[in-house]
Amino acid sequence: MSATNLKKSILITGCSSGIGYDCAKGMRDAGWRVFASCRKAEDCARLQSEGFDSPMIDYTDPLSVSNGLAEVIAATGGTLDAVFNNGAYALPGAVEDLPREGLREIFECNLFGVHDLTRAVLPVMRAQGHGRIINCSSVLGLVTMKWRGAYSASKFAMEGLSDTLRLEMRGTGIDIILIEPGPVTSDIRVNSIPHFERWIDWKNSARHAEYENTLIDRLYTSSGPDPFELPASSVTQKLLHACEAKRPKPRYYVTKPTYLMGALRRVLSTRVLDWVVSRI
Repeated sequence: MSATNLKKSILITGCSSGIGYDCAKGMRDAGWRVFASCRKAEDCARLQSEGFDSPMIDYTDPLSVSNGLAEVIAATGGTLDAVFNNGAYALPGAVEDLPREGLREIFECNLFGVHDLTRAVLPVMRAQGHGRIINCSSVLGLVTMKWRGAYSASKFAMEGLSDTLRLEMRGTGIDIILIEPGPVTSDIRVNSIPHFERWIDWKNSARHAEYENTLIDRLYTSSGPDPFELPASSVTQKLLHACEAKRPKPRYYVTKPTYLMGALRRVLSTRVLDWVVSRI
């Protein structure tokens, strides 16, 4: 058996930039065989030029998910040690301005595609008797904030599915793990702009003035790092522990705001927590 086949293997989605890209490099540096998937062919080609296996996986395309995973399984000879479901995007805007199709579209990427890939890889992990499925949630999967309803809804749903699957997988050797970043350096703000422009008719909204005074400037103007923002490598460190620890944690918080909000959610009433987050 070749040295390449002796390496543990991980499939990471959403590797074109940000968290996914850093995790792909960090896991490779740690000795893993990394399949760094992207949803666009040109991004896959760029990663292939950097020496990565890079299957194309677009969560919104079920055939892309199944074909991408099949490519990975063929390359490993039928095994896969870990999957990191990282691909996602944001759709900012007030909930009352969010059309059904916009909400459906973000769920296709942030939840349904993740679910498809998870279901597809479970038989592989069952057959080999072990595996780790790590889902990238968010502090916004613990508490929500104004203007972030669509993204929060998708992450709250991910939390529920992941928690249930973790219970159902007990005794199988397959661990279900959540990584929950807070403010981490990435392109998520810039990448959310086309989705905002497609779905949110803010100029005709009852909240027109609020958009102008708050969201529009934040969305289109870079004001530097957010308070307590950490580099993407902070997520990579948690991913490595989740993949290599003998007994991984069910949840890994990343950034001080995530730890804080996780604690406040446990100890504060809903009314008081609403008061806190409304002032952030």
